[in-house]
Amino acid sequence: MNPTLDSAALEQGVSSASETNHFLVIAISVVATIGGFLFGFDSGVINGTVDGLQAAFNSDSAGTGFNVASMLLGCAVGAFFAGRLADVYGRRTLLMAAAVFFIISAWGSGIATGSVEFVIYRILGGLAVGAASVMTPAYISEVAPAAYRGRLATVQQVAIISGLFGAFVSNYLLARWAGASTAEFWLGFETWRWMFWMELLPALVFLVGLFFIPESPRFLVAKGKKEQAGAVLGKLFGERAGGEKVAEIERSLSADHSPKLSDLKAPGGGLRKIVWVGIGLATFQQLVGINVVFYYGAVLWQSVGFTESDALLINVVSGAVSIAAVITALLLIDKVGRKPLLWWGSVGMAVTLAVMAVAFSQATLDENGSLQLSDGVGTIALLAANAYVVFFNASWGPVMWVMLGEMFPNQIRGSGLAVSGLAQWGSNFLITASFPMLLVSIQLSGSYGLYALCAFISILFVSRMVHETKGRELEQMEG
Repeated sequence: MNPTLDSAALEQGVSSASETNHFLVIAISVVATIGGFLFGFDSGVINGTVDGLQAAFNSDSAGTGFNVASMLLGCAVGAFFAGRLADVYGRRTLLMAAAVFFIISAWGSGIATGSVEFVIYRILGGLAVGAASVMTPAYISEVAPAAYRGRLATVQQVAIISGLFGAFVSNYLLARWAGASTAEFWLGFETWRWMFWMELLPALVFLVGLFFIPESPRFLVAKGKKEQAGAVLGKLFGERAGGEKVAEIERSLSADHSPKLSDLKAPGGGLRKIVWVGIGLATFQQLVGINVVFYYGAVLWQSVGFTESDALLINVVSGAVSIAAVITALLLIDKVGRKPLLWWGSVGMAVTLAVMAVAFSQATLDENGSLQLSDGVGTIALLAANAYVVFFNASWGPVMWVMLGEMFPNQIRGSGLAVSGLAQWGSNFLITASFPMLLVSIQLSGSYGLYALCAFISILFVSRMVHETKGRELEQMEG
């Protein structure tokens, strides 16, 4: 197969001549994206447990911030090492390891009796989330045709948001049935513990499902297992196209050595430009503050006068809106491209975050020292917050993961994902851990003003640094 074929010719060649098995491609992608669902669930479940953690472990704002953000330390480590380990042991093998860690973390977080024990289990969960966050989009990109690779990879973000939504709904219902997240519930355990245990079912489904999907053919070629790779590609695209694709993948890999971290270096020293773009995409996705909404949504809305039940319900609404926004991105990403979605998303987030900052600056303190918004300003803040979530999930939420999974050449994909994943989760940790302290020092208005500034800077980054990848085969990516 000629690596310079355009996307239209590729689609015709793959679809007609090779009889692409669309059902198998989609089925494989769906199983892989259960990892995304767990990524979202594990990230969102903490949202409804903050009060329970404070009560159970008697922690202050800084301690609570670390308890909430502790998972992200594991995420950073998991994302970094998953990229490299996947080049050694395989994409599917790393996803299986992640599934086991999800199970251990879900159970352990619920049985924890102290902060140290809780943090250990959350870090284990973080290792799983970090690995799944980089391996799922990479795996999907390596089995999907270029013609609809973006849409399939975007399903990862649909799964993440569905996981968040599932966690929000579960938290809301459990708290409503029990009366509060801190109340005693089934079998004498507090409700917040059951919030964590709800994750066990999808984690077990993920582990079982992974036994029924194949290893990435591009990994198999890199390991010299051309016959196995040809068999997988033959099932996906037909025997003729499968054989041609094996030869094309071989040509795209350096002939003299297996992928390694030092491949990220530019000939003149330093990192390749494409690696800096990956780091920038990963970092800006977090600097706009999206996970403050995901992790602290209930706390945020309670701080301006909503009850715990109302705050958890708002999370449910935000989750539903997020799913609709990601579906919009799924429909557009292979039509308008990645870069336009990122640019418009940055513009929308900058505006809505600025509106939120102004709205929260109008808050007053009640007799208990809690923030209060007037009905009108509260409505504006709520609408702006949901509009912000829409812009994020129609752009940076899915597109960043799609681009990281496909923008790197085959030779450096694992290493590029490792470094970008480390940057993404490291930024996530800093934003999440710092929020409780920012809430005390510069209030909500200052925090959202800071995130608005980062969103504005991301507009410039997209305009000058990001290049379109729509419709290009992975073997055509340049580094």
